[in-house]
Amino acid sequence: MPDLGSCIPFPIDEETLNEVISKAKDWAIMHGAAMRSKADFSEDSVQFAPFILLPTLFPRREFEKAVRLQPILNELMHWVAHDTEFLRETLANTIKVDEFTRNLFNIYEKILADESAQETRSLGLFRSDYMVHSLELNEIKQVEFNTIASSFAGISSKFHPLHSFVLSELNYADKVKNLPLNGALAGLCEGMVEAWNLQAISNAAILFVVEGVTYNICDQRFHEFYIREKHPHIKVIRKTLTEIHQQASLGPNNELKVNDTVISVVYFRAGYEPGHYPSQNEWDARYLIEKSVAIKCPSIGYHLAGTKKVQQALAKPGILKRFLTDDIKIKAITDIFTGLYSMDSNTDEGQNALRMVLTDPAKYVLKPQREGGGNNVYGHDIPDVLRKMSEVERSAWILMERIFPPISKGYMIRPSGPSPPPLVDLVSELGIFGAVIGDKKAIVYNAHCGHMLRTKLEKSNEGGVAAGSGALDSPYLYDD
Repeated sequence: MPDLGSCIPFPIDEETLNEVISKAKDWAIMHGAAMRSKADFSEDSVQFAPFILLPTLFPRREFEKAVRLQPILNELMHWVAHDTEFLRETLANTIKVDEFTRNLFNIYEKILADESAQETRSLGLFRSDYMVHSLELNEIKQVEFNTIASSFAGISSKFHPLHSFVLSELNYADKVKNLPLNGALAGLCEGMVEAWNLQAISNAAILFVVEGVTYNICDQRFHEFYIREKHPHIKVIRKTLTEIHQQASLGPNNELKVNDTVISVVYFRAGYEPGHYPSQNEWDARYLIEKSVAIKCPSIGYHLAGTKKVQQALAKPGILKRFLTDDIKIKAITDIFTGLYSMDSNTDEGQNALRMVLTDPAKYVLKPQREGGGNNVYGHDIPDVLRKMSEVERSAWILMERIFPPISKGYMIRPSGPSPPPLVDLVSELGIFGAVIGDKKAIVYNAHCGHMLRTKLEKSNEGGVAAGSGALDSPYLYDD
C-alpha cells in the first residue's frame, strides 16, 4: 500500500514533541475531547479521548465527493426504510437465525399491523463511513452506513481547533487552511430541533435514550448542552430503556409521556446491541416508543435499514433503481460500493461467496448484524469461523471485499500511553454525518452535517474509539 507520509516533516525532536503533547492533552481535557475511563470508571472524572497528534492526509477530491454524496445517501436510506416489501425480503433469512434483528423486526411488523400506531415522520441522524481504497486510484469506498447512535459528532467538532492549535504551536499555522471546518455537532442538533419544531408541542422535551453506564459522556452531553444553550425553551431528558419501561406511558392520542413530561422527539444513543435489552421490559419500552407519535431517531424502519444485510442487498446490480430515479445519483452511489456478498447457503450467490472467501480469505471481511465495533472477522480468521457455523447461521452474515487504504505517519496519543510515543504507521476512516426528516410520502428536511475521522494502527483490524482500538483525528486535505 502507498505511504502518504504526513502533513509536516517527521520525526519531531523529543523535547518539542513532549512539550506539544502535554499542551494537546490539556487542551483536549479542558475543551471536552474526553471520555470516561473503562479501566477506572468514575462519574466524577474523564480522561482525554485517544487522538492523533497532527491531522492525517486525506485526498481533497474524495472528501468533497463524500460531502456531496451525503444528502443523496440520506434520501436513499429514507426510501429503503419505508419499503416494507424490500425489508421483509432482504431480512427474511437473517431474522431466522439472528434473535436481535428478529426482535427488532417483530416490533416493525406489530407497528405496521396496529391501526392506532399512526404514521409519523422519522428523524435520521446518519453517518456514512469510508476508507480510501489505494488499489482503486485513491477512491473512497463505503465501509458501512450507520442509522442508529451515530457517535462522535460532539467530540469530533473539537478536533479542528485542537489540530489548529497544535499546528500553530509547531510553527505551521499556514497549514491550518487545509483543515475543513466541522459543524457536525451543530448539524445533528439542529436536525433534532427541526424535528421538535415540526411537532409543534411547546412544552415537549427531547428524550435521549442512553445506556446505564456511559463512557462516551462528553460526546453525548455536547448534544444536550448545545440544544439547551442555543434553544433554551427545549428541554432534554436522559433515560435508559429500563427507566422508560418504568416511567413512560402513552396518552389518549398515543403521545409519549415520561412521568409528566410530553416527549416529541426520541434520540437513541442506546438500543443498538443485545446487551441494551437485558429483559423483555426493555423490548416493551422500545415498542412503546415506536407506537407513540413522537418522532423517533431512528424509527424502527430506519434502524432495520442500517443492517449489514440491507447494505449488501443495495449493492446488487439494478437495486438502487427501486429507490432513486436519477441515474446520476445512482451512478454516484454505485461508485462507492465495494464488493458485498450474501452468505445465504441456499443461493448461488452465497455458494460463490463461500468459495471465494475460502480460496483467498485475505481479500475479505465477514460482518454480522451488529453495531459498536469489535464484531467483524478478518482475513485468515474467516475460514475457521465459517467452519464452526451451520449453513443457517451463516445467512445472518455478509461478506465484504476488504479495502486497502494508504498508510500515513503519525503519533497516537492515548491515556497512559508511552512517553514519548513512537512514530507509527496509520490508516484512517472518514465518517460523514447527515440528517433527514420525512415520512412515507415525502422528505421535508435533508442536510449534510459535518464529519469525523478515526485513525488506527495500520496492523489493527478494528478502529472503534469507544471499543478501544482507534483514535480521533482530523482530515488534512491535499490535492492528488
